[in-house]
Amino acid sequence: MQILVTNDDGIHARGLWALAGELKKFADVTVVAPDGERSAIGTAVTLRYPLKVRPVKPPVSGVAASSVDGTPSDSVILALGKLMAGKVDLVVSGINHGPNLGEDVHISGTVGAALQGYLRGFSAVAVSAPAEMPHGLRPGDDMQHNVTDEALEATARTAALVIKRLAENPPPRRILLNINLPPLPLMEITGAKITRLAQGSHINTVEEGNHGRRRYYWLERERLDGTAGDGTDIWAVTHGDISITPLYFNRDDKPPQAFLDGLCAGLIEELQRR
Repeated sequence: MQILVTNDDGIHARGLWALAGELKKFADVTVVAPDGERSAIGTAVTLRYPLKVRPVKPPVSGVAASSVDGTPSDSVILALGKLMAGKVDLVVSGINHGPNLGEDVHISGTVGAALQGYLRGFSAVAVSAPAEMPHGLRPGDDMQHNVTDEALEATARTAALVIKRLAENPPPRRILLNINLPPLPLMEITGAKITRLAQGSHINTVEEGNHGRRRYYWLERERLDGTAGDGTDIWAVTHGDISITPLYFNRDDKPPQAFLDGLCAGLIEELQRR
């Protein structure tokens, strides 16, 4: 199995390499990721200047790695169009340092990178780990240290198990999944649920200030609202479940419910046995 791995937290992010290391146990892995942090950039692509690609010495042996001085979407487009030889089976984006839930997935660089693979005919998976979400988190604040190594390990293992299931029982057509874990130790997670996107965003507060004569504004992130409806991704993670959300853009691409249920069946029990 040949897997492209990317992210929006940058080529040196801990989550990227936790994921690549877990996937390397059963697949050929190529990492192509931005050279720095590119969160909340959605599906942006670079059209007004040329992109540079540089080889990177990987912390996981046997993984080919390159950085791109562009966006997560740029990384996927370059990897699939020029950098990877042979057949690609799956595009995986993450592990994001923090959740990607509700309507915020539409601005997520992590989900945007997976979407680029999906739009090019590949199945794709976006993966996010839980993090502390302080009140008033601002652009540029470092999320890297808000995610524990234990959370990254649990998220990497979860993603790897779902991807193994996709390999053993391929979907009838391309599929795009968004996976989020709850902020709990693995042994305290209660289950895995197929969910839908919750309505609403946690980027919903604006702080105003003045610098001399010039006014400025910060867009701030609030804690996720756990009152989202039953069956949504936010409801699942705030009630102790892994959320697996299929994303699609027309009814023909909607995965069969029986197939989705098979991805979740016994998932948490298998994770907790290992």
